Amino acid sequence: MTQYSQAVRTAQAYYNSDDAENFYSRLWGGEDIHIGLYGSDSEAVVDASHRTVEHMCDLLGPALDGATVLDIGGGYGGSARYIAQHHNADVVSLNLSEVQNERARRKNAERGLDQRVSIVDGDFENIPFDEGHFDIVWSQDAMLHSGNRERVLDEVARVLKAGGTFIFTDPMQADDCPDGVLQPVLDRIQLETMGSPDFYTQALQQRGFTRREFEDHTGQIPRHYGGIHDTLVEREAELRDSAISNAYITNMKKGLQHWVDAGKAGHLAWGIMVFDKN
Repeated sequence: MTQYSQAVRTAQAYYNSDDAENFYSRLWGGEDIHIGLYGSDSEAVVDASHRTVEHMCDLLGPALDGATVLDIGGGYGGSARYIAQHHNADVVSLNLSEVQNERARRKNAERGLDQRVSIVDGDFENIPFDEGHFDIVWSQDAMLHSGNRERVLDEVARVLKAGGTFIFTDPMQADDCPDGVLQPVLDRIQLETMGSPDFYTQALQQRGFTRREFEDHTGQIPRHYGGIHDTLVEREAELRDSAISNAYITNMKKGLQHWVDAGKAGHLAWGIMVFDKN
């Protein structure tokens, strides 16, 4: 049996908790858990998150049609279902939370996508597939939870075919971020570091990738986390009556504000990165 790293075990325990499951499934509708591309500050997180998936698919273009796709850190499997349904692709959603995966399998069955979308329990530091298995590797806002991102990128490079594409988003520190200022955010996610655009570019180039694009949407960071914060405040009474603990809600409000403050200060980065394997 694969032994998860401490960082992966921490993330797994968090996303398996009743508090996290009830919070994310209710605010995102049990489909996605990632940052949205918002058209306005008042737009619902569900709609903005869905737009991110659609736009990432547009960036991949015809290469996505009929492809074999791996989504690492796939959450509730919403992206995998969208890709399978709209691009006739065979998709694996690899995710560490058994609780989220149970919901994902139910949704696959409800939509008749059992044969096109596979939900696999596991983590992206030890991807359980052979070398060169996938045409595309996809990830949304998941790799920050790894304490060994170099290992994650090794695994992505291993399972991706030559000529394949790695497309991802990840909350990152800005390349010029001063030392120490992100400690409140790091404490929130219980990690010592975050990636950065330069880190991912250099690390993937060392593994034989060419960066096709970094579509910078850093401005969405405070908009997204601020919107979640405001929605939480507005629905706080309802959520407290929905098996979400008072301590979780209090800590979540504080944590979300740290993301907003760091984003507004220019210390974070976020966007869509596309790399092609040579």
